[in-house]
Formats: sequence, structure tokens, C-alpha cells
Amino acid sequence: MDPYYSVLSFTHKRLPIELREQLAFKDNAALLRFLQDLKHRYPSLKEVIGLCTCNRVEFYCYGTVDFSVVLQALAHAKSLPLTLLQEKSTQYTHTEAVYHSFSVASSLDSLVVGETQITGQLKEAYKACFEAKLCGKHLSRLVHFAFKCAGRVRSVTAISAQVVSIASMAVKQAIEVLESEDLPKKAVVVGVGQMGQLVCKHLIAKGFEVLLCNRHTENAQNFITTLNEPNICIDSLENLKEHINTHPFCFSATHSPNPLITPDMVQPTPFRRFWFDLAVPRDIQDPKDSSVWLYSVDDLKGVIADNLEKRQRDTAKAHALIAEDTAQFFAWLQTLELDPLIKGLRELAKQAALKELNKAVKKGYIPPELQDNVAKILHNAFNTFLHQPTATLKKNAHKEEGDMLGESLKSLFNLGGDPLFLNAYRCEHSKGL
Repeated sequence: MDPYYSVLSFTHKRLPIELREQLAFKDNAALLRFLQDLKHRYPSLKEVIGLCTCNRVEFYCYGTVDFSVVLQALAHAKSLPLTLLQEKSTQYTHTEAVYHSFSVASSLDSLVVGETQITGQLKEAYKACFEAKLCGKHLSRLVHFAFKCAGRVRSVTAISAQVVSIASMAVKQAIEVLESEDLPKKAVVVGVGQMGQLVCKHLIAKGFEVLLCNRHTENAQNFITTLNEPNICIDSLENLKEHINTHPFCFSATHSPNPLITPDMVQPTPFRRFWFDLAVPRDIQDPKDSSVWLYSVDDLKGVIADNLEKRQRDTAKAHALIAEDTAQFFAWLQTLELDPLIKGLRELAKQAALKELNKAVKKGYIPPELQDNVAKILHNAFNTFLHQPTATLKKNAHKEEGDMLGESLKSLFNLGGDPLFLNAYRCEHSKGL
């Protein structure tokens, strides 16, 4: 079987946060080790990229991939039942895999449609896997075309007209709380990763005083220096217990494998508190205190649904653009597949001409001193002869008859090689465009 694109996906659509926590890798090094072992065990998996965020764990593959072996490896690594992973996974192959990849990069598959964070996360995942030699030219083609598609979606539609993310939705929820609660605009933010930075920026824009807690205070200091904002200060995690009991709002978004805020840290306060756990695995254990309202990523779905409804028209337009780009991607790959065919055809003509020329020289039909000149004449003659067939082949590369023409030439001239795509570039999502 010829290699193809495929994606094994676990997302917020089918997995509650409890299961996403169990699937999450504790750090990037752990993910890369898993992928390296997977690729080593199954040589038919030519290339792979792993993408892990708070809402998805996905494996982008190129090769002849048996999803069952990937699921078995994941079940073993995460000590989860294989049947559960089979039930909760979504599997994409060929055209659907490319369409899904473009949708992810364009944030059409995100919990918050239109959020811009996912594109950066995919770039980081690709960079890490490329440097680890887990992926090469085939997945590089896919992700670079995906980034191009994401840029087109952003420029043509208004889906990202307002910068939205899980962070902005959490802050929006906090603002709604303030409409019914008499609370000061004071918040603790735990973690200075991309999510934590976004939370800080959104809070400051809404007039909050922010206390940023991080394990390494120098990283937090470097971040707030870029803001030049007086309403934000920093402290270490050692003092987190004090701050969660003096601030009405807390937003936590770290990559810690273990909870940072536990029930034993909670003390009585004269005011209600609202905590937002934006991490997977979660940073905050259930406080067991009725005065603390705890939101997880999944609890923000109501706010996100309102956001999605407003963007419905742009979302439909974006899906149409992704369908177009999916078709164009396969058409481009088809053109790449034709180049070796054309090169092989020209090489056959060249070798046939040189063979007959050498015979003519040996029999004395052509003087040896004229051999080079005659070779040039023959070369030009065959180029002229092959020009029209080559032009026709390229012209029809993106059409249904292109595959038939290409396969016929391969068969007629015994050129061999892998079969052409046979119209795999047709995207079902483009119907009705």
C-alpha cells in the first residue's frame, strides 16, 4: 500500500477534561520519547507530529498507518483501556486528514472558534518534531500549507477580527461575575506560559490589578518588562497560599503535572472567590468550599457557544476556503508527482537518441567529429516532439483526466514508480461552493 496522510485525534468534542488529563504528556520531552519509540517500532510510520494542548491530543502521520497499533501504544503508555481510546478517538485518512489539519491550523476545530493560539502551538509542535527527525518533507509540506491556509482564513474572513482564546473567554466570564458581585478587580495569575501571558494582558485591558505568580520569578519579570504596565507585579509560588486567600479571582495555567492549589490551602474569606483552571492536567483540586466557584476549561462552554453563534457566518465561509485549499494542496502534490514522470520520459528519449547515434558513428554513417553536433540536433528534436505532450500533461494535472493520462504514459513507456493520486485531491467539503 502506498503511504498517505492520516490523523489520530482526541479532542474536547469527545473527551471530558478528566480523560484529556490522562492523555496529556507531562512535558515535550516525554511526548517526543513516545513518538520516537512509536516510529522505531512501526517502520511503516514514515513521519509523525504530536500536538498536545489543553483541548486536544493529536498525531499527524505520513505512511501506511495502522491506527490500532498507535492506539495500543498509547493505551500502554497511559495505562488506559484500549477500548476506551478506540471509542473516544476520531480517525482521519487521505483527504479528510488534510482537511482536518487545515481546520485545526485555522482554529475551525478549536473550542473557541477563531482563537489564534492554536496556530502557534502547531508551529511549535512541528518545529520540535522536525528537529527530533520525527518528520520530514511530507509533513513539512502539510503543515506549511496549513499555515498558509490559516493566514488566508484570517485575511478573507472576520473569524479572528477580535483576538479570542480560552484566556479571553475566562476573563469575559470574570467580567460577567463582577456585574453581580461587589468585588475588587484584583486577580492572581499562576504561570507565565502563553496562556498565562494572554490572561494577564486581557485582565490589564479590563482594568484589573494583577499579581503574577511563577516558579521562576525571573521569567515573570522578563514578561512584565515587555508590558511596561504599573498594574501588575510578581511573586513566587511559595506565597501562592496567601494570595489565593486575599484575591477574589485566580487564573491558573501552568504545565505542572501535579495540582498547585489543593483544598488544604483554602482559608475562610468574607468574600466569594472565583477560580479559573485553564490547565490540562488541572492545576486546582476541588476546594471543597462553597464560597469558591471553580471553572475548568470545559465549564466555559456556555460563553464559548455565544461566541460561536456570532461567528457562524464567517465559520461557514472559512470551511469553504479550507475545502478549496485542501483541493489545491492535492493538486500541487499531483504536479510534484508529474515531474519525475516527465523527467523519466525525457531521459528515455535522450537514451534512445544517443543509442542510435552511437550505432551510426560505429557504422560510419556519421563522422566522429560531428557526433556532438548531431547529439544537440537530436536533443532539440525530441524536446520539440515532447513539448506538446508535456504541456498537455501539466495542463490537465488538476483535472480528472490527468491521472489517466499520467498512468497511461507510465504504462506505455514502462516508467514504473508509485501510482498517481487518482483524483485524491477532490475534497468532499467543496460541494456546493
